[in-house]
Amino acid sequence: MDQLAPAEKYSPYRFYSAEEWAKFRADTPLTLTADEVKRLSSLYDPVDLDEVRRIYLSLSRLLYAHVESSQLLFRQRKQFFNSEDTVKTPYIIGMAGSVAVGKSTTARILKELLARWPSSPKVDLVTTDGFLLSNEVLRRNNLMERKGFPDSYDVGALLRFLSAIKSGQPNVRAPLYSHLTYDVMFGEYVTIDRPDILIFEGLNVLQPRELPKDGNFVPFVSDFFDFSIYIDADEDMIHEWYIKRFMRLRETAFRDPASFFHRYAALSTDAAQAIAEGLWANINLKNLRENILPTRPRADLILRKGADHLVEEVALRKL
Repeated sequence: MDQLAPAEKYSPYRFYSAEEWAKFRADTPLTLTADEVKRLSSLYDPVDLDEVRRIYLSLSRLLYAHVESSQLLFRQRKQFFNSEDTVKTPYIIGMAGSVAVGKSTTARILKELLARWPSSPKVDLVTTDGFLLSNEVLRRNNLMERKGFPDSYDVGALLRFLSAIKSGQPNVRAPLYSHLTYDVMFGEYVTIDRPDILIFEGLNVLQPRELPKDGNFVPFVSDFFDFSIYIDADEDMIHEWYIKRFMRLRETAFRDPASFFHRYAALSTDAAQAIAEGLWANINLKNLRENILPTRPRADLILRKGADHLVEEVALRKL
């Protein structure tokens, strides 16, 4: 008799504990130092060398295999179509997950590991923050309390950027965002010039759009991804991490007069806590439940974190 629970029996994923996953590292070398990992880690995201060994080396090895397979398929397609096209098609990795769950740390560590493969690929990292509509536009459209929701982004600019990258165009510009001023930086860009690998990180990058009833082609951001990763954790844990991060920022970055949140720096601890709880409940939790978490099943790989912010389970989509 088949004893598997229905959810596990029919899941498109294979599930591994962190200890099982760590074994897939094989002989992948550790190319980061403890100081580098510390520099790459975000506030209240205590990733260390042990976590890199347990989780990220195996992930790096897996992605290396995927990129190699993609390059082989590209060469085979050229032969199939008898094409002389030499334009390089970047391999794009999408990374999604809630605010405060640790996407930025994962993306930065992964970028460094991938760039240190023996083939020395060119790896770039872009976040979706720069594609947010400006605060001026958000205020005009009563969307400031929906910042980070799908309708707060310039979706057209997102799609044009990814289309240009995937087409192998040189010197594609991505707008920049300031977490200090909490706004896009007008006239400021980062130029992405034909990378081998691009990591594209953001809250809603796996979010589909409404499908047209007439069957016309409507592109999604995720249509341009070759591989996608979702950073996951229990809602209560993410809530705790968000509040802790807010209260820590209140004592550091918020004290800068240029900070959008400077007005919170002088509040009492209780008042600041109340503000943080309100921001979580009215914006970030709502966005997580309505838009971010529903995209989790669309990912190729899910990294599930435990209470200590360290990954405790990995789910990999079956081939």
